[in-house]
Amino acid sequence: MRPRTFRTALATLTASVAAAGCLTAAGPVAAQGRHPAANACSPSVSLAGFSDVLDKTTYDGTYVGNLSALARDRRGTVAALSDRSSLFRLDARTLEPRGVIPLADENGAALDSEGLVVDLPHARLRSSGGNPTGTYLVSSEDEPSIRRYSHTGEPLGRLPVPDDLRTAPEGRARANGSFEGLTLLPGGRTLLASLEYPLDGDPADLVRFQTWQRTRQGDFRLGVRYTYRTDTGLGVSEVTAIPDGRLLVLERGFTAGVGNTIRLHLADRPGHGTALRKRLLADLADCPTLGATAGQPQPNPLLDNFEGMAVTGRSGGRLEVLVVSDDNQNDVQTTRFLRLRVRA
Repeated sequence: MRPRTFRTALATLTASVAAAGCLTAAGPVAAQGRHPAANACSPSVSLAGFSDVLDKTTYDGTYVGNLSALARDRRGTVAALSDRSSLFRLDARTLEPRGVIPLADENGAALDSEGLVVDLPHARLRSSGGNPTGTYLVSSEDEPSIRRYSHTGEPLGRLPVPDDLRTAPEGRARANGSFEGLTLLPGGRTLLASLEYPLDGDPADLVRFQTWQRTRQGDFRLGVRYTYRTDTGLGVSEVTAIPDGRLLVLERGFTAGVGNTIRLHLADRPGHGTALRKRLLADLADCPTLGATAGQPQPNPLLDNFEGMAVTGRSGGRLEVLVVSDDNQNDVQTTRFLRLRVRA
């Protein structure tokens, strides 16, 4: 990795958090208080810190940016997906890269990779001949598609996609607005993909969440489709299941000259009706800045183009949630990680 400038602020973490293996970010520590509410964004969300440690860096000849998804990986690591067809394994404590895997389609072409699930093996899959090392499920906005990859990056197959969810003119999905988020519900039986924007002909605030059900053989068949209502002018940039099966939903928008709108919502667990209700957990513009700076106008200099999110642990009754921005390899944007504590 080439030399870099650290622009990091972190709240002091307790020893119990470290022992639980929760993610932290490298860099100087700002004394912002020990109680989760000390850096409150809302009554439900507080900011433990942020890190720009990977901004405008390279690893093994690969640009470490354009990050669009996060997922807990094997012990001690978190997987970070670049929409330029690279998958990084990051140290869970320092966020330093430990490895990078190139991804491509079946013909070797690059993908617009947006969603990521680390599908670790379950006992029932091992007993039926499933992959004992686990695989990666990656969604792409190009077709759209969901592909399965080996832990070394070889494509292993695709999941079925309904015709109307394909990108126009083959289907009703908007170009660069289809499978943006991907998550596996607790128990590993239900996979869910969120579209970023409405289908052609749908209301301007309605997006679709498509599910797949795992079969006894370990593959996935199409399941129930759900609807979700976004805030005005926003799209869904990520969805992540929490341990009780409800969904953290990251909504995002951008206005030139103003900046980003980033809101975190909690949605129903899929299965209780096909229209998912939600409640606002926090507008991230209300978070403390902790000394963050921005290269372009923002309502809060902490904000950027946040796209990836993963639940990484639990501390003091709150979920530890890691969020990352896609810098689009743009000089005025930043690859930034936020560490949130969320009471759901």
